[in-house]
Amino acid sequence: MARLLSVNVGLPRDIEWKGRTVHTGIWKDPVRGRCRAGRLNLDGDGQGDLAGHGGEQRAVFVYQIESSRYWQAELKRNDLAYGQFGENFTIEGLPDSEVCIGDRYRIGDALFEVTQPRVTCYRVGIRMNEPQMAAMLTSSGRPGFYLRVLQEGEVGAGDEIVKVGGASERMSVAQVNALLYSAHHPRDQLERALRIEALSPGWRRSFEALLKSSAKGGNAGLVPAAASHPVAPGFRPLTVTAIEPESADVLSLSFKSADGQPLQPALPGQYVVLRLQRTVGGQPLFRSYSISGGRSPQSYRISVKIERNGAAGTYLRQHARVGDTIDVSAPRGSFVLQPGDSPVVLLSAGIGATPVLAMLHALSSARSTRQVLWLHAAHDGQHHPFAAEARRLMSTLANGRAYVCYSTPDTRDRRGVDFDATGHLSQAVLNEAGVTRDADIYLCGPTHFMDDMKAALAGLSVTRERIHAEFFNGGESRNPGIVGALRRSPHLPKDDANTGPLVSFARSGIAAHWNPSVYPSILELAEACDVPVRWACRTGVCHNCESGLVSGEVAYRPQPLDQPAEGNLLVCCSQPVRDIVVDL
Repeated sequence: MARLLSVNVGLPRDIEWKGRTVHTGIWKDPVRGRCRAGRLNLDGDGQGDLAGHGGEQRAVFVYQIESSRYWQAELKRNDLAYGQFGENFTIEGLPDSEVCIGDRYRIGDALFEVTQPRVTCYRVGIRMNEPQMAAMLTSSGRPGFYLRVLQEGEVGAGDEIVKVGGASERMSVAQVNALLYSAHHPRDQLERALRIEALSPGWRRSFEALLKSSAKGGNAGLVPAAASHPVAPGFRPLTVTAIEPESADVLSLSFKSADGQPLQPALPGQYVVLRLQRTVGGQPLFRSYSISGGRSPQSYRISVKIERNGAAGTYLRQHARVGDTIDVSAPRGSFVLQPGDSPVVLLSAGIGATPVLAMLHALSSARSTRQVLWLHAAHDGQHHPFAAEARRLMSTLANGRAYVCYSTPDTRDRRGVDFDATGHLSQAVLNEAGVTRDADIYLCGPTHFMDDMKAALAGLSVTRERIHAEFFNGGESRNPGIVGALRRSPHLPKDDANTGPLVSFARSGIAAHWNPSVYPSILELAEACDVPVRWACRTGVCHNCESGLVSGEVAYRPQPLDQPAEGNLLVCCSQPVRDIVVDL
């Protein structure tokens, strides 16, 4: 008979880790006496990161004493106490290889149902003082599992665990865990898992993505949106065919193939990376620029904002000429126009017009009947790129409207002709213009504009799933549990060694040398440069850090449980073999 050995709870606390503050509930201590199990939690318990832990589907985490003893021997430890793995219930019996998703158990006065394996993250590594612990738990087939509370009640150490039912489709916790995280995702097993009604929504979405995926390699169930359109690494020489000013500070360059071979057509909203060799033998510049024209296998058009101290823009304005050859990557990026019939809102400021202009080209070419609203903010008419082009494209749409704000129009700008209002885009303006909750929003512009618009859209009750955002100079960070961290602009690390492989972060405009004695992984180097990056496990399990590999080659230490898609890399556990360019 399985038995509950200990009930463990703990409220989130702040701890210091690698010079940062982590808010975490991984520390759990045994409860004296009985404890009430509520729908969302045990009394006295809490989670620091509700996006990854806790809630109805993950109300109680369970770990077996037999698995704890396994790790005690494996790690040569004798200090593993109840709650050591962040578990709420330390139990005897019910191994992950036998417990099935959908099994129901009576413990004390409460009734529970198994919903999913545990998703491990870096914080269990902190608690165990073993950085690789997240990968070790997952690869060993001993992750533990979560319970949903079907009937609230009191539980206590010593209670018997009585099985009272189960799903008709029998798949163990260990099987379901391996189906997602290993390199093997058999279709029949995915279909089996999706027939289990008790399977949590998050795991269900992952298996559905794997089932729909036609990609060869990679893990569609884990890959983040930012890395969902991988392309082969490398550059090809393209010939500059036109250079056209779009406004006082925006310049467009058009390219065609230098060898006559077709180009890979870009999805509307994608960008390319340019490799600019300013001097013979010197360090090249890598910069990402959105494709601002229509989709074509014959040509690309990019548009560049000329910043006062911008090295790449200044170089292109001063030195690029029609007929020159420039190395250009294949189109990449996941900020792309989604198919469907829902209303479309293109929301941009300044040079943020470039990717949404490509979307407008696509909508126009398709003679779309969708409701399309483009709201754009500019300084004045002299700094409003693509104004005439956008008006022409909008006129081809049956249901297209534009709304333009100039913050400081000059005397030549005509209200009602060149622009619609003076000032800035705001929640009131968005509401007045007719932005609705059912629209797909495509948002691009300077950082402060992005922050303001996200707040405005939240005020209009637009859900996060409806908002697609493109960030210049890097993307959004995802560092679960990190609190109080200042957002800094990307920069070179302290004491750049000037030796070793060069790691260029294309979207952030930073290139630094990798020193293995200082940076165990590319992730650690990115963090030293304040390059925005996403991560959760830091050990090659979760794929949150999966990013595009623009060029070069990497090695993995440790090996990820499942390889990323070809053309991508996992920055958390990879090291450069030679100079590389990363899409961060």
